Amino acid sequence: MMAIKNLAIIAHVDHGKTTLVDAMFKQSGLFRDNQKLETCAMDSNELERERGITILAKCTSFTWRNTKLNIVDTPGHADFGGEVERILSMVDGVLVLVDAAEGPMPQTKFVLSKALALGLNPIVVINKIDKSDARVSEVVDEVFNLFLALGANDTQLDFPILYASGRSGWAVKSLENEERKDLTPLLETILEHVPNAKTEEGAFRMLVTMLEYDQFLGRILTGKILSGTAKVNDAVHALRPGSDKDIEQSRLTKLLTFEGLKRIPVDEAHAGDIVAIAGLTQATVADTICATDITEPLKSIPIDPPTISMTFGVNDSPLAGKEGKGLTSRVIGDRLFREAEGNVSINVKKTAEDESYEVAGRGELQLGVLIETMRREGFELSIGRPKVLMRKDDSGNDLEPMEEVYIDVDDEFTGIVVDKLIQRKGEMTDMSPSGTAGKTRIKFIIPTRGLIGYYGEFLTDTRGSGIMNRSFHSYAPYKGKIAEREHGVLISIADGKAVPYALFFLKDRGTLFVHPGDPVYNGMIIGEHSRENDLEVNPTKEKQLSNCRAAGKDENIKIPNPREMSLEQAIAYIQSDEEVEVTPKSIRLRKKYLDSNTRKKMRRS
Repeated sequence: MMAIKNLAIIAHVDHGKTTLVDAMFKQSGLFRDNQKLETCAMDSNELERERGITILAKCTSFTWRNTKLNIVDTPGHADFGGEVERILSMVDGVLVLVDAAEGPMPQTKFVLSKALALGLNPIVVINKIDKSDARVSEVVDEVFNLFLALGANDTQLDFPILYASGRSGWAVKSLENEERKDLTPLLETILEHVPNAKTEEGAFRMLVTMLEYDQFLGRILTGKILSGTAKVNDAVHALRPGSDKDIEQSRLTKLLTFEGLKRIPVDEAHAGDIVAIAGLTQATVADTICATDITEPLKSIPIDPPTISMTFGVNDSPLAGKEGKGLTSRVIGDRLFREAEGNVSINVKKTAEDESYEVAGRGELQLGVLIETMRREGFELSIGRPKVLMRKDDSGNDLEPMEEVYIDVDDEFTGIVVDKLIQRKGEMTDMSPSGTAGKTRIKFIIPTRGLIGYYGEFLTDTRGSGIMNRSFHSYAPYKGKIAEREHGVLISIADGKAVPYALFFLKDRGTLFVHPGDPVYNGMIIGEHSRENDLEVNPTKEKQLSNCRAAGKDENIKIPNPREMSLEQAIAYIQSDEEVEVTPKSIRLRKKYLDSNTRKKMRRS
């Protein structure tokens, strides 16, 4: 039987994981020479291609030198760390990819700590060494120091190092090697250092690590077969940790293995292989699928808890139902609970208000991707301001989540960045020259709530040149109140369409968010006030015409372009008494209570 090796590729965002997998595909003989293969083929999700990041962990496989290599491409953003944590239980080796210029970054540290704790022995690849600002020797030292800081054992510290260019499709074991032609040295290192898939004796057992839905097959569960053999039509049952009853009993209606980007139906699969199965309707991630005579579930890796939450509610604005189809609380709730089944880092619970749900996740980006996915599916939602999830210590004191932030910025902008983060209760732990001349790397420990809404300011302050990366650090005592938004908002007091005449006179009051002709309603936020207080305005007011005419012509009305906000920017902008109205076609800001008298009453209470 062919040997099987299971390997995960982990790295920080944009360090080249998916591009390296593309190169492996091409050189493994998996595709014809004339076959078209898209760039970043593993990023099959529409949002992944738009944003240029990996969001979902995905399995692929190819054969090289009579060995089947199952490779899992993992997300590189800290908000999707749950996707990484859960798949580590089904691999036996880790390929750690590090950018030759940036060095190890927060997500590298986060995922590597999980891998080392599981006893996995990494292979380190210094990628993009052909970049002009590459600093290879310094990065190797930084990687070694990171291993030491994370408590790696002697075997893990003796990691093999390769130098590569994933985009060019080559890797070498030594920088002195002039034969930079292909990835053979990397594949040979994988065969040599990654052990064969670990298996156990006994009947069929598989721990579910991924879940997805197929319109023809239903629920598809993916995991590694730990023991035994799975065959189509075998009777199985699902066990859940902490439960002494079967979740369900069923048969394996479909058994799929991975080959390149495709899933191939097979009649049977053996221990050690990563497979996808269909036929169960209740089992989910962290459940054990096994033969009917097995009574004990497999242990699953605990996942770090969510740190931030948002309220998802029904869109009750006057424009509700005009652009979407998923409108009711029941339909929204069903979709959210289905998401929570497959995404172990998201928690969903119904709030005291029957029309809304509290959705907790790892960060604004993760929840923003969920909202964007739902609006593309036709849902209309109202989204509340993000809030952090607090804890209590043994003495009853509040603890809040802290983030470790790495910032690379031009030297001229370090002052304003440091000042802003200190105002947000951040504590600077390190400042040093970056790998590029004229740039500085700053490290901060800062409350998660201090970063809500900051990224847009950061890009403005650094003129778009700054790079900010973050990851969860720990829980720490509450750091005190953080100043909120400095300016109030312009609130519409009328229903209708915004007219140029009214907007022309409102432009001096602040920054507008709407175009002429956009629909507006009472309680909708149409701009940012230039002062601290909120201001109620009428953007639908027409010019009063009469039979009297002036000798001169009317002046040409010129209105500045309104501020366009992305979904994440809108969510970060709102305050606790405001919401974001999300539809398949529009993103609008509004007050939680549309009626002016109700808002005044709530402020007094």
